[in-house]
Amino acid sequence: MTPRFAVVEILVADMARSLAFYRELGLALPASADAEPHVEHELPGGLKLAWDTEATVASFTPDFTPPKGRGRISLAFQLDTPAEVDELHDRLTGLGHKSELTPFDAFWGQRYAVVEDPDGNGIDLFATR
Repeated sequence: MTPRFAVVEILVADMARSLAFYRELGLALPASADAEPHVEHELPGGLKLAWDTEATVASFTPDFTPPKGRGRISLAFQLDTPAEVDELHDRLTGLGHKSELTPFDAFWGQRYAVVEDPDGNGIDLFATR
């Protein structure tokens, strides 16, 4: 047996709000998914990104309590140019999402920023300088 990493799962309080955020990052998620308790999206290379509502997880986890505070995962989205990092950061924060790190030129050679998704997960935006 060889386990294979296949899915990144995100716990969400509001499916529609979360999917709207990820649509802004370029994921083609159908509007009909907004009302679903579980959504999966296959990424290039076969890895899946999935979302489950708190109610879905509570339905099969008897003592489930939604986590408090910041999210527990971080996802990174690569952009083609440093200017696109700034542009996407500004668009997302303009839509009301919290900026964790405003765009900056990182010492490791990237233009880098972090915005929180609706559930407090860090979403890294980066491009090689």
